[in-house]
Amino acid sequence: MARRCPLTGKGVQTGNNVSHANNRTRRRFLPNLRPHRLYSETLGESIRLRISTHGLRTVEQRGGLDGFLLDARDVDLTSGLRRLKRRIASARSAAPVLEAS
Repeated sequence: MARRCPLTGKGVQTGNNVSHANNRTRRRFLPNLRPHRLYSETLGESIRLRISTHGLRTVEQRGGLDGFLLDARDVDLTSGLRRLKRRIASARSAAPVLEAS
């Protein structure tokens, strides 16, 4: 399983552990990935994703999963998320438009 957030693209970074004697040894900084269910209001179902906590905050800021995916470029999304984005877009276009009275 890849250690990369499918929404934001955050991945593993490398660096050094530095001791008090200034000895440097290589280390990996892993992204904070958590399994999470995000609800799609358009589809009416929950989608399970393994996303970073930064990605979760970004999704909430942009108006939920539907808003995030519809605003995102296809190049930045994984193939599974592109498929989900197409499902959301087609469901939105097929939904009847309600006029405010």
